[in-house]
Amino acid sequence: MAHGATIGTLVLTRADVKRLLGMADCVAAVERVFLAHANGGSIAPGVLGTHVERGGFHVKTAGVASRGGDSHAVFAAKVNANFPDNPGQRGLPTIQGVIVLFDAIDGRVLAVLDSIEITSVRTAAATAVAARHLARSDSSTVTVCGCGEQGRSQLRALTCVCPLREVWAFDVDPARADAYAREMHTELGIPVRVARELGDETRASDIWVTCTPAHRWFLGRAHVAPGAFVAAVGADNPEKQEIEPALLTESTVVADVVEQCASIGELHHALDAGVMQRADVHAQLADVVSGRKPGRRSPEEIIIFDSTGTALEDVAAAMLVYERAMGLGEGTMIDLGRVTP
Repeated sequence: MAHGATIGTLVLTRADVKRLLGMADCVAAVERVFLAHANGGSIAPGVLGTHVERGGFHVKTAGVASRGGDSHAVFAAKVNANFPDNPGQRGLPTIQGVIVLFDAIDGRVLAVLDSIEITSVRTAAATAVAARHLARSDSSTVTVCGCGEQGRSQLRALTCVCPLREVWAFDVDPARADAYAREMHTELGIPVRVARELGDETRASDIWVTCTPAHRWFLGRAHVAPGAFVAAVGADNPEKQEIEPALLTESTVVADVVEQCASIGELHHALDAGVMQRADVHAQLADVVSGRKPGRRSPEEIIIFDSTGTALEDVAAAMLVYERAMGLGEGTMIDLGRVTP
C-alpha cells in the first residue's frame, strides 16, 4: 500500500474516479475482496439506512487488509443519497455521495472520493464475479431490465466474463430502452434489441439483470428458462422488489451478504411471504468465490444472485482508485486536520 508515510487526505472527484477505475480491474479487485472476506481478512460489512420523501440515504461500511499482505489495513465508509426522480425532474443523478477511506491501523483519513462512479462500477463488477462462478460458461444472451446508468455498467461488466452475442433491453420507458440499445451497440459492438415486454423472445436469455427502482416484482417463474442466471440488483431497501418470491423458492439463491439480503433484498420479500427461510439460501458469494460452497451444479439450475450491494465492493474499488491516484500523482491533497492559528 502506497499510503504508509502519507500525511494528508486525497480528494478525488467523479472525473478522477472515472479516469482511474477500469471495469476489468474492478472485477478482479471485487473478487479478491470477497475471497479475503471468506478467509477472515475483512472488517465485517455494515449498513444503515433511512428514508425521506421521494428518496433515502444509506451508510455502508467495511474494511480489508491490503493486498500486499503487510500490516496495513483500510476501512471505508460510504454515505449515499438515492433519489430516483432526480434525472427526470431535477437534472441530477439518482445516486450522489462520498466514500471516505481510512487507514485502519492509525485512523488517518486517506481519501475522500465521489461515490457515483464507484457505486455504479463496483455493483456491476459484483455481478460479473457472480456470473463467472454461477452462470453457464457458454452464456451468450442477456436481458437487462432497467436501462439507466447501472444497466450500462452491468452490461460492460458482463462482457468481461461472458461471451455475449445478443442483448435485450427492457425498460418501462420505451425511449430510454431505445437510447440504451443504440448507445450500447455502438460502444460494445454487440447486437442490442429492445424488448417491449418480457415474453417468448427474452425467455431464452441465459442471463438476466434487473436493476430498476421497482416496488413490485415483474420477473417471475414464467419468464425465466431452466439454466438461467439472474442478477437481482435493484432491491437495496425493504420497499424495492423485482423478483417473484416463487421464483426464488424454485431457484438456487446466492446472497452477497445473507443478513443484508434478509433485511433489504429479494430474500426479504420471500421471508416475509413465508416461502423461504434463511437456511434455504445456498451460499454467500464469498463462499462460492473461495470454493467453500459449489457454484453452478447443473446446466438446468436457475441461480439467483441477490445483490444488495456491500461495502466490501466499495472498499475494493476505493483502494484500487486510491493506490492508482497516489502512484500517478492524481487528485488534490488537503489537510483536513489542520487548525488555522
